[in-house]
Amino acid sequence: MNKISVVIRNKNQAEALEFLLKNLTERYHEDIDEIIVIDNISNDNSEQVVNKYGAKLVQIKKFSYGVSANLAAESASNEIVVIFSSHAYPVSHDFFKLISKKFEENINLAGLRCLHNKNDFRNYINNISSRTDPNKSGLIFCGSAFSKKIWELHKFKDDIQTMEDKEWSLRVIKNGFDIDFSASIFCYDIVRDHKQIFFRFKNEVIGGYQLWHTQYSYKRAIKGLIGTIFKLFKTFLIELYFAFKRFFFLLRFLSNKPEKF
Repeated sequence: MNKISVVIRNKNQAEALEFLLKNLTERYHEDIDEIIVIDNISNDNSEQVVNKYGAKLVQIKKFSYGVSANLAAESASNEIVVIFSSHAYPVSHDFFKLISKKFEENINLAGLRCLHNKNDFRNYINNISSRTDPNKSGLIFCGSAFSKKIWELHKFKDDIQTMEDKEWSLRVIKNGFDIDFSASIFCYDIVRDHKQIFFRFKNEVIGGYQLWHTQYSYKRAIKGLIGTIFKLFKTFLIELYFAFKRFFFLLRFLSNKPEKF
C-alpha cells in the first residue's frame, strides 16, 4: 500500500479539528503515514489540539487557496496527498485503502475526488468523467487526493481567487493526466454564518467568471435580488402558517388529551 500524507487546512476550528484528528488517529492509523495541519494563525487552542494528536503544525500567515494548496504539497513527504478542511472527516472504513488502490492501478492518475454529496454520487454512479464535467467530477480540496509527483510538474496557481482545485483539474487533464472518483465517503460538516456565506459568494462569482466564463449582467443581478426577496417572503408565510397550525393543534390536544398507556 502506498504511503499517504493527510493535510488539513484550519483556522479557528479547534473543536472540529480535534474530532477529525481523533477520527484519523483512532480509525485510520494503519493507512496514514503522517498528518499535517496548515493553520492560518488561529487564536483558539488549535495548536494544542495538533500537539495532542502528534500531528505536524505548519503556519500560513497570508492565506490564499492556491498558496495553501501548494504549501500542503510542499509539506507532505509522501507521493499521495489527501487534503481535508478541519470541518470534514472520513466516514467509510476503507477510505484511504481505496485511494491507495486507485493510484496503484493507474500510473497516469493525477487526483481523486471522494464522495460526500448528491452531485458526487450522481456523477460517480453515472460514470460521468472529469473530462465531461470537470466542475462536479474534478477535484474539490476537501476530501480529495492528488499526486505529489504530478504536482511537481504542475503547481497550483497561487494567484487565483478561488477554485484552485478545479483550475488544476482542468490543467492536468489538458496535459494528458487523469482525474477520477474514489468510492471513499466523507462528511462535510459545516454551518456558515451570513458573513461566511457572503465571502463564499464573492469568491464563487469571481472564480466562476474566471474559470467557467459564467456570464453576469445587471438584469441577472436584479432578477436574483427579486427572486431572493420572493423566496424569503414565501418562506415567512409558510413558517407562519405552520406555526399557527401547530398552535391550534396543541390547543385541541390540551382540550381533548388521549388516554395514557
